[in-house]
Amino acid sequence: MMLPQEIIRAKRDGRALSAEDIALFVGGLTAGRVSEGQAAAFAMAVFFRGLSIEERVALTRAMTRSGEVLNWDLPGPVLDKHSTGGVGDTVSLALAPAVAACGGFVPMISGRGLGHTGGTLDKMDAIPGYVSQPDLDTFRRVVREAGCAIIGQTAELAPADKRLYAIRDVTATVESIDLITASILSKKLAAGLEGLAMDVKFGSGAFMQEVEEARALAESLVEVANGAGLPTAALLTDMHQPLASAAGNAVEVAYAVDYLVGRRREPRFHEVTVALGAEMLLLGGLAPSIEAGRARIEDVVASGRAAEVFARMVAALGGPSDLLERPERHLARAPFVRPVYAARAGIVEAIATREIGIAVVALGGGRTRPQDAIDHAVGFTELAPLGARVDPSQPLGIIHARDEPTAEAAAAALRRAYRIGHDIPAIGPVLLERITAMP
Repeated sequence: MMLPQEIIRAKRDGRALSAEDIALFVGGLTAGRVSEGQAAAFAMAVFFRGLSIEERVALTRAMTRSGEVLNWDLPGPVLDKHSTGGVGDTVSLALAPAVAACGGFVPMISGRGLGHTGGTLDKMDAIPGYVSQPDLDTFRRVVREAGCAIIGQTAELAPADKRLYAIRDVTATVESIDLITASILSKKLAAGLEGLAMDVKFGSGAFMQEVEEARALAESLVEVANGAGLPTAALLTDMHQPLASAAGNAVEVAYAVDYLVGRRREPRFHEVTVALGAEMLLLGGLAPSIEAGRARIEDVVASGRAAEVFARMVAALGGPSDLLERPERHLARAPFVRPVYAARAGIVEAIATREIGIAVVALGGGRTRPQDAIDHAVGFTELAPLGARVDPSQPLGIIHARDEPTAEAAAAALRRAYRIGHDIPAIGPVLLERITAMP
């Protein structure tokens, strides 16, 4: 039996790990025999040396088997989506109920924020009373009754990943394709899915900023998932600007509510939601083609049926029954709310989107240590998109802050994140490419 440090040494020196070695290390991570320092060293060794496809599959399967694997008996396909994260990416809150309204069942196990990106779990925690980490019996019941449940990783599902996930966040190893692949897919395989749509981001606000890096990750996810028996497709989507005009936790929940009830439907956010929904319906056999899937998602969003499912899910997990009607009554609001103006009038030529995400963390809306508490009220709204004209009447965005000093710091960060000039930038499509399994 190899000691944890010998497994770390082998990977540090560039040697391939056997499935047995990987299973041993993951078992130690789950049981507490592997220390936090050893887990961090392993993550760093993998970050620099990488894993082969066989090692990725072994790591994914070991992390899946570290806890319970769900089995469902439902009158429809069990489907999910996962995003690699960005700024203003609150698609899950609209997508899960939309797919459920089309006849799918969506047991969405989400994570907390990683680095500069917001976490879906942190957003759900911004809803008063919402139990984001229920027991498995409750999880199963809500999925069956409401059609979807957006929850956090429970202690029973892929516990090895839960421990490694928190360590990656604070050790600069988030961007590893190998670790991202195993982390995402171990949770999805443990959830007992029958189809998975991946949203892999590229651009200034993505972990994989270059298209080539994002494509490599998407191909890894699709290859490993399908190799493990989970039908999966991936979309490459643009994150050169925030996906929504809101970034934070409560402010993104409010944005999703506005989207679902029809108060606001921004085109880029809507396009990603519809495209991912269509993939899920195709994978689950609920639509014969991508075009038919798009039409079905468009219909349930426009008709309000997706909003009804979202309301049922929130109430079933302890949240307010009137969240859709009165979000302002329930969602936390920051005491300092003020617009931020550019130093000069002009056109938004470029956005350092990652810096906006970091500014949300600095406001208290994210973590610098795993144990940090989240301030759900803080963030930005009305963020100006690429190509927008800003002037004394049109701000870069509106800050929601806890106090004056953090508001001032966030204002300075927001100004630095925007490049203002006189030229209208070339803005590419939000959906660049679709990656599916080889026949």
